[in-house]
Amino acid sequence: MPLLEPNPQALRPGTKRTPAPDRVPDLQARGTPRHLREELAALIGPEKVLSTISDLVRYASDASPYRFVPQVVVVPEDVDDISAILSYAHGKGREVVFRAAGTSLNGQAQGEDILVDVRRHWVGVEVLDGGARARIRPGTTLARANAALARYGRVLGPDPASAVACTIGGVVANNASGMTAGITRNSYRTVSSLTFVLPSGTVVDTADPAADDTLARAEPRLCEGLLALKAEIEADQELTARIRAKYTLKNTNGYRLDAYLDGATPVEILRGLMVGSEGTFGFISEVVFDTLPLDRAVSTALLLFPSLPAAAAAVPRFTEAGAIAVELMDGNTLRASARVPGAPADWAELPSESAALLVEFRAPDAAALEAYEEETGRVLEGLDLVAPVGSVDNAFTRDPGTIARLWKARKAFVTAVGGSRPPGTTLITEDFAVPPDRLAEACAELRELQARHGFEAAVAGHAAHGNLHFLLAFDAADPAAVERYASFMDAFCKLTVERFDGSLKAEHATGRNITPFLELEWGPKATELMWRTKELIDPDGILAPRIVLDRDPRAHLRNLKTIPKVEAIADPCIECGFCEPTCPSRDLTTTPRQRIVLRREMMRQSDGSPVEAGLLAAYGYAAVDTCAGDSTCALACPVGIDTGALMKEFRHARHSPREEGIAALTARDFRGVEAAARLAVAAGDRIGDRLMESVTGLVRRAVRPDLVPRWLPEIPGAAARRLPPTHRPAAVAVYYPACVNRVFGGADEARGPSLPEAVVRVSARAGKPVWIPDDVAGTCCATIWHSKGYERGNAVMANRIVEAAWGWTAGGRLPLVVDASSCTLGIAHEVVPYLTDDNRELHAELTVVDSLVWAADELLPRLDVRRRLGSAVVHPTCSMLHLGDEDRLTALAAACAVDVVVPDDVACCAFAGDRGMLHPELTAAATAREAAEVTARPFDAHLSANRMCEIGMDRATGRRYESALLALERATRP
Repeated sequence: MPLLEPNPQALRPGTKRTPAPDRVPDLQARGTPRHLREELAALIGPEKVLSTISDLVRYASDASPYRFVPQVVVVPEDVDDISAILSYAHGKGREVVFRAAGTSLNGQAQGEDILVDVRRHWVGVEVLDGGARARIRPGTTLARANAALARYGRVLGPDPASAVACTIGGVVANNASGMTAGITRNSYRTVSSLTFVLPSGTVVDTADPAADDTLARAEPRLCEGLLALKAEIEADQELTARIRAKYTLKNTNGYRLDAYLDGATPVEILRGLMVGSEGTFGFISEVVFDTLPLDRAVSTALLLFPSLPAAAAAVPRFTEAGAIAVELMDGNTLRASARVPGAPADWAELPSESAALLVEFRAPDAAALEAYEEETGRVLEGLDLVAPVGSVDNAFTRDPGTIARLWKARKAFVTAVGGSRPPGTTLITEDFAVPPDRLAEACAELRELQARHGFEAAVAGHAAHGNLHFLLAFDAADPAAVERYASFMDAFCKLTVERFDGSLKAEHATGRNITPFLELEWGPKATELMWRTKELIDPDGILAPRIVLDRDPRAHLRNLKTIPKVEAIADPCIECGFCEPTCPSRDLTTTPRQRIVLRREMMRQSDGSPVEAGLLAAYGYAAVDTCAGDSTCALACPVGIDTGALMKEFRHARHSPREEGIAALTARDFRGVEAAARLAVAAGDRIGDRLMESVTGLVRRAVRPDLVPRWLPEIPGAAARRLPPTHRPAAVAVYYPACVNRVFGGADEARGPSLPEAVVRVSARAGKPVWIPDDVAGTCCATIWHSKGYERGNAVMANRIVEAAWGWTAGGRLPLVVDASSCTLGIAHEVVPYLTDDNRELHAELTVVDSLVWAADELLPRLDVRRRLGSAVVHPTCSMLHLGDEDRLTALAAACAVDVVVPDDVACCAFAGDRGMLHPELTAAATAREAAEVTARPFDAHLSANRMCEIGMDRATGRRYESALLALERATRP
C-alpha cells in the first residue's frame, strides 16, 4: 500500500443521521449477485458489466422523483451486445430497461433488474442530403446533433429544454417536443426512418425496401397481429375519431395508437409505435430525421403582465401573428429564475401574481423578420403590460446575448424552482395540455387546486400549444405528505380529463408517473388496445415492465425517492443531469450528478453500514480523484452547482495536517520549487522518456498515485531560465508569464520564439509594448494548491500574487496580461475567497486580462497579417469558457488560417494542471471524441492558449498544439 494512501473514512458524513426508509438494504452491499455478474461477463465481456454497489447506486437515480436500484448495469457497444442481452433476459426470465441521458422526468429510464446504458458507445451524427436529413445514433445529445446540422442551416424539430443533455434515443422514445415543436415538428412527424431491435432480437431497418418481407419471415405472428389490430381499429369509427382527436393536442400518454391509422404495413406501423414507446417495445439503435430550416433572423421579447390570466389571454394574438414560440412563466417562476446565472437579479422582486410571456419570431432573413415585428407592434399596442422592475422593458430585441439569457432562464424552470424547494423535499414535475383557447381557464383552475392541497404555485409552459408544466415538492419520507400528493393527483387528473378533455402527459411521456391514470384519459377500449399491443410485441414482458402500463392504482407512489440533505454547495441539486455531457470523467468513473447521488445515499444509511462502507471505499477514486475540477458542470447547471468545488473540499478533507503543512511550505518557497521543476524537466529531456516513466512509476506506487505525476513522453523540454528583456517606462501593460510557461518550453522552441518572446514581440509590433517584472519567479496564480484542496498553500500564494500584481501594475493603473487561460481565471476570480480583507481591496483595483483578449482586442487591429495557413483547429479550454473569451481564440485563429474548425465534440481535456499526469486515463477518456474528430483530417495548426492543455491534446491526438499567440507572431512577422 502506498505510504500516503488517503483514509476513506475522512469522507464519511459527519452529521447525525436517521436511516431513510428508502435506503439501499445491507443485503445489496456486495453489489450484483455473483452468478448474474459472471454470466453477463461471459456473454458480453467483463469490461461491459458494472456491478459494485457504487455502480448500482449511481445509476439508481435520474431526473424523476423515483429511485429503483438495478441488479446490474451493462454497457453494450453494438447491436450484437443488445441482442445477446435480450436473449439472456428471455432465457433467464429477467427484465431489461434502457437508459441513455437519464433526463426523463417520470421514471421511464429506471429498472430493478438489468439496466442497459445506451449512451456511452452510441454517439454519432451523419448529415445526409446536404442537411435535409441526418442519421443519428441514440446516445447523441440533441444539442450535439443540432451543432452538426447548423453549418448546413438546418435543425431538428424537437427542442426540449433539456437539449444540452437529453439524447436522441430518449427524445424519440418519449416523443419529446419542447418550445416550438408542437404537434407538427415532434419526433412522430419528423422521423424519416428507424433501426431498432425488437425484444426477440430481430433487427428492423424501416428504410430498407425489403423490411416488411424480412420481418414477415422472422416474425410472422407479429406481422399478422399488427395488421389485425389495424383492421379492428379502422372498423370502429368512434374509436378512430377519438384517436385522431386525441392527437390534435400534444399527447405522449400511452402508445401512439394513430400509428395503426398512419401505417399501411407492419413495418410502418412499428415505426410509428416505436416513437413514444419509452423503451417498452425495443431498442432504437439509429434514427434518420427529416430536418427543418434553421431560421437565423430572430426577434424575442419578455413581456410582463399583471396576472396569469392576462398573460394567457394574450397568447392567441402572438400565435396568430406568426410567433414560433410563446412561453408562459408565472411570477413565482420568474422570481425563482433570478438565481439562474445571467438572469436579471431584480426578477426576484417581481410580484408573485404577475406573469410573463417569452415570445419569439424567427425568419429566414431580415426583411421577413421586420414584417413580423411590424405586426407585433400592433399587437403590443392593445396589451396591458407592466414594468415593475428596471430590467423589464417589454420590448423585442435581436441581440443574441440577451436572447440567450432569456431562454436560459426559461429552460431552467425545473431546476430554478426545484433548487429553491424546501430542503429534504422531493420534486415532481407535471406536464399536461388543454385546448389552447382554454389556457387561461386551466391556469386558474390549476392554481386553485394547488392551493387547496397545500402546494406552492409555480407554472410555466408552452402556451402556444396549451401545454403547461408545474412542480410539486413534498417530503417523500412522510406518509401524510405522500397521501397529500396522491390526493392532488387524483383531483388533477380528473380535472384535466373531465373538465378540459386534455392530455395528462403532453410531452414528458407516461413513465411510471401517470400509468394509473391512463385509462381515465383514454377509456377502457383504447387502453386495452395498448395492452394488447405490448403483449404482441413483447409477449414475455421483458422490456420495461410497469412503465407506460401498470394496473396498480398506486403505482405512481412506489419508490418515491427521499432527498437527504448534503453539503450546501450540492444540496439544491434535483438530479436533472444537465451537467453530465460536459463532465470529463463521464465515460470513466462518475458524473457530477452521480457524485451527488452517491453522497445522498451515504446520508440515507446508518453510520457504519455495509453499504456506506462500500460507497466510501469507491468514492475516493471514482468521485474525488478523477474529478478534473474544471467546474464546467457549474456552467451547465442552470443554477450553477459547482460539483468540482465540492470535490476540492473533499480533497482538503482527506489531507493530514502534515500534508497541508508541506503544501504551504512549497508555496512559501515556490521560487526554489519552480527552479527544481525546470531542472527536472531538463534532466528528463536528457535522460529519456523510458527511464523517467520507470522512475516516476516506482515513486507513484511507493508514495501515492494522486500525489506524484507520471512522466509522459509528450512533456516538452524545459523553458529558458531567463525571460525576454523588456522595459517598464514604455510599457502599456504588465505581462505575467505563467509558471507553466516558465517551467515548460514550447514543442518547437528550438526553431522559433518561446511563448514569452512571442508575446513581447507581437505586442511591440502592434505598438503596445509590455513589461515583464524582474521578480515573477516564485509567484503563481495559486491554482496548483486550489485544484488539490490545499487551503493553507492556496492562501499563501493567493495573497502573494495579488500583492505582487498590485505593485507591478502601479496600483492597478496598468492591466495585467496573463498567458495561460487557467492562470487568468485563477488570478481574476479563484483567489478571491482566500485573500485577506486588505488584499481583497487591492484585488478589486486590478484589471486581469487573458492573453487571448489582449491579442484579439488590443493587438490584432493594429497588426498586418502577412501570411496565413490553410487550416487550423482550435481547442477552447474550460477556463476560456469560465472567462467567456473562447471567441477570441477563434478570432486569432481566423487571422492566422483560412479555414478554422472548432470541433463539435470539443470538451475539457481534463489535463487540469497535472491531473492528466496523475491520472492519464482521465484525459484519455475526456478527449476521446474530440481527438477522433481532430485526427479525421489534417490541419496546418492546432491552437489553444494553455500549456498543460496543449500537452494533454498532444497526447490525445498525436498532433502538436501550441498557443494561438505563437501563430499570431508568425503570421504578422515582417
